[in-house]
Amino acid sequence: MRKKIKMNKPTRLFDLIEYQRDNFPQQRAFVFRHEGHETPYSTQDIITLAEKISIGLLQAGVQPDDKIATVIVKNRPEWVALDIALLQIGAVHVPVYPTISSSDYTFIFNQAEVKMCFIGDDSTQTVYKKIQAAQKDILSLKKIFLFDITANPNTTHYSELFPDNSTIEKERSRLERIKKNIRPDDLATIIYTSGTTGEPKGVMLSHRNILSNMLSIIPVIPIEAGLRGLSFLPLNHIFERIVTYAYTYVGANVIYVGVDNLGGDNGDLKAVQPHFFTAVPRLLEKVYERIYNRGLELTGIKKRLFFWSLSLTDDYYYGIKYTGFRKIQMQIADKLIFSKWREALGGHIRGIVVGASPCPLKILKTFSAAGVPVREGYGLTEMSPGISFNYFEDNAALLGTVGRVINNVEVRIDSSDGNYATGEGEILATGENVMIGYFKKPEETAKIIRYIDGKRWLCTGDIGKLETKNGTTFLHITDRKKELLKTSNGKYVAPAPIENKLRESFMIEQIMLVGDNQKFVSALIVPAVEALQKWCIENGITWTRINEIVNNPTVQKKYNDIIQKYNNFFGHTEQIKAFKLIPDSWEPTKTDGSVGELTPTMKLKRRVILEKYKGVIDEMYR
Repeated sequence: MRKKIKMNKPTRLFDLIEYQRDNFPQQRAFVFRHEGHETPYSTQDIITLAEKISIGLLQAGVQPDDKIATVIVKNRPEWVALDIALLQIGAVHVPVYPTISSSDYTFIFNQAEVKMCFIGDDSTQTVYKKIQAAQKDILSLKKIFLFDITANPNTTHYSELFPDNSTIEKERSRLERIKKNIRPDDLATIIYTSGTTGEPKGVMLSHRNILSNMLSIIPVIPIEAGLRGLSFLPLNHIFERIVTYAYTYVGANVIYVGVDNLGGDNGDLKAVQPHFFTAVPRLLEKVYERIYNRGLELTGIKKRLFFWSLSLTDDYYYGIKYTGFRKIQMQIADKLIFSKWREALGGHIRGIVVGASPCPLKILKTFSAAGVPVREGYGLTEMSPGISFNYFEDNAALLGTVGRVINNVEVRIDSSDGNYATGEGEILATGENVMIGYFKKPEETAKIIRYIDGKRWLCTGDIGKLETKNGTTFLHITDRKKELLKTSNGKYVAPAPIENKLRESFMIEQIMLVGDNQKFVSALIVPAVEALQKWCIENGITWTRINEIVNNPTVQKKYNDIIQKYNNFFGHTEQIKAFKLIPDSWEPTKTDGSVGELTPTMKLKRRVILEKYKGVIDEMYR
């Protein structure tokens, strides 16, 4: 018999934890896992901790609408408690990436007028040092707190905020009054975009924005009370944050781990045995590359079985029903090969959701065919974030698309301002999840919000089309509006689908197409070093240094063969005519402090890359 719900649906984000307490109280609601040790927090533990922090902040003079920042290197339950604590006193939570520079912190903290910052750091206090260096230029920042106790006498542990029990008793009624006055449309958080096209913009989201979207995705994800959700993507990103809210709402157990210790016999995946987690495509690509490279190391019948099993996934599609001899083949492959993959992921995976960037079809096919269902979703921070999703039901997912438009969201395709193919145009979206606007940037807000038929529509900047299959309509992304290349003969080329296809090769780590105003399309390619090194050894090439290997004629020929193979998938104008192997690794943050080539969510910073490799690009067209 289904448990009776004791409380109406939450209307503010901080209602979620009380909803869990009243309906699905958990002893391991949020768990911090570090170096094999676990620190669990029950539902009530989080509520109690949040109350302490809220009253401590009120005692410290924090007022409604004050901006409080958080920067954490690794997700942790204290962040959840602080998030609740801020929201239930009307303060505005400003979560920020730990990988940005001191100058970025200076810009964001000054623009948001951040008054306090809470840090969850690494062992070398990297984040604290960057923010401390920036503090002299941030007039509003009065106090920095750390979640960890350190040997540095100049740091302040966040527990110093905690009031004594008598103060809590005395201030509890005041806290309750403040909570009752907070409305669903009040500003809850400002999330700064990662800035692919310029300086970061602060996206203002209300309680209603996020909650409406969270309630829409609940039917989409295969998670329920008592099941284990693994969390390692940054909580400051709205994608992982809204999933954490969903975990809270359904009473799932969240285990926070670091991304560096996921795989292997002693990794967190095997130890935690999660039922569900979210990931960026690149992480699954790396898992696939490791699986593929291990297959290359096999010999004899084992090697033939491995690649035979892998080949069976090529014709996979969502909802496929194997029959006859193919069914027997899949059963053999599952017993000998695929079951070991599932075991490496903990053995209990019900689903994985990927987002933030396009996922190669090869990854979606291979994992799903092997019994690890992977689905891709689509959204923007400005949409809180979800727009569409490939559901886990077979008839509600379609490879090559970003799924069905989710409940409470509408989409329209606008072809009024561009030279688009039939049925294509810019994707516009509306719903209760459309952001309030960009913080202190009304002009930027006006550029992205359009009023049509009395509704606020967000102009996503993505180009797409709607396609219907078996009576279900799916959204297909074809490119970014501002990223189209226009060759000198007037032909438009969408780089993203081509880059996404090429990244299916385990020899390619990153790729970016260039060719704007040029006669043909070319590519900058960052090789996958581990895969390239193994290939060199197998082909009798002495491995030296990557910057020498990329100039080796045999290596050049190998990558040319890869490009020619994939060129067959594209039209003449879209085909890559020249390429350059780049011996650098593209990262969000460079160790020398220079600007990285990727955003924190691993998207290409095209402008940065074009400037950095201008000489290389000129050489390809000379």
